[in-house]
Amino acid sequence: MTIPGILPESSSELRRSRAGPLFAGLPGDIAVSFEFFPPKTEKMEATLWDSVATLAPLEPRFVSVTYGAGGTTRERTHATVARIVRETAIPAAAHLTCVEASRADVDAVARAYWEAGVRHIVALRGDAPDGPGTRFVPHPDGYENAAALVAGLKAIAPFEISVAAYPECHPESPDAPADLDNLKRKLDAGASRAISQFFFEPDTFFRFRDAVAAAGITAEIVPGIMPVTSFAAVRKMSALCGTAIPEWLADQLDGLDEKPQARQLVAATLAAELCRRLYAGGERHFHFYTLNRAELSYAICHLLGLRPSPDAERETAS
Repeated sequence: MTIPGILPESSSELRRSRAGPLFAGLPGDIAVSFEFFPPKTEKMEATLWDSVATLAPLEPRFVSVTYGAGGTTRERTHATVARIVRETAIPAAAHLTCVEASRADVDAVARAYWEAGVRHIVALRGDAPDGPGTRFVPHPDGYENAAALVAGLKAIAPFEISVAAYPECHPESPDAPADLDNLKRKLDAGASRAISQFFFEPDTFFRFRDAVAAAGITAEIVPGIMPVTSFAAVRKMSALCGTAIPEWLADQLDGLDEKPQARQLVAATLAAELCRRLYAGGERHFHFYTLNRAELSYAICHLLGLRPSPDAERETAS
C-alpha cells in the first residue's frame, strides 16, 4: 500500500535519501567559469582579487569581466582583464558591447584586448542606456546588434567569442522563435558558445535546451547560475532581464535580510540544488555570476564534487 505523500519503497528517490545526502557521490566531472565586474575602489579591488585567488584552484575554463553601459567601465574592465592575463594562468574573457559607440571605437577596444593577450570576448549588444522600458538604438556608425559585433570581431582577430542566450526570452524579443533566430544569427556569425541569462527553475533551462535543439542550433549553451547574495538586487536584475522569480525563492529568503550568514547558507543550498538537477539532466558546464564574491560559488562547486587539484593549489599558494 502507498500512503499519500510518502514515496513508494521501490522509488529511486527513497533509495537515494536512505543512501546518503543528495550530493553524495558526485564525481566532480564538471567544468566551470566565473563572471566578475571591474572594481570601483581599492577595497572592492582587494575583494575581487581575493575572489580570483580563491576560485583559481578550481581551474575554470575562463573568467569574464563585465563592461559598463556605453563603455562606462572601459578602462577598469581593460585593466582588470589585462591583470588576470598577466598575473594568473586563468584564461580571461572581456565583455564588449555596442552601446553608444562607433564601430571604430569598438574595434579599437578589441584590438587593445588582443594586444594585451586577451583571446576571448563575450560579445553583447548591451542594454539601452536610458534604462528599462526604452529600446536600444544603435550608434549611427556603430554595430547594430550582437550578431554584427561578432562578425566584426572575427574580422579583427581570431577571437574565441561567447554570446548571451535567454531561456525566458529577451524582454525586447517579440516572441521565443524570434529570440532563437537572433541567437542563431550570433552563433552563425562566429560565436563559439552561448551563456544563458540566470534562471531559478531547472525546467526553464531544459525547455529552452529542447527549443534550441529543435531550431537546429548545435553550439554549446552554458547555464548561467546566480547565487542570491541579495534578494533585493536579484529582484531588480530579474525585472531588467525578464527572469521569473518563483514564489518559493522569495519564501526561502524571506526574513534573512538582516542575517547575512544564514542567507549565504540558504543561497548556496538553493543554487547547488539547481546545479545538481541540471547535472542530473546532463549538464556538465556551469557559468557563475559571482558578483565578485567567491564563497557561494566555491561552496556550490564543492558540493558538486569539484575539488582543486594539488598542482593548482600549489600554484595559487606560490
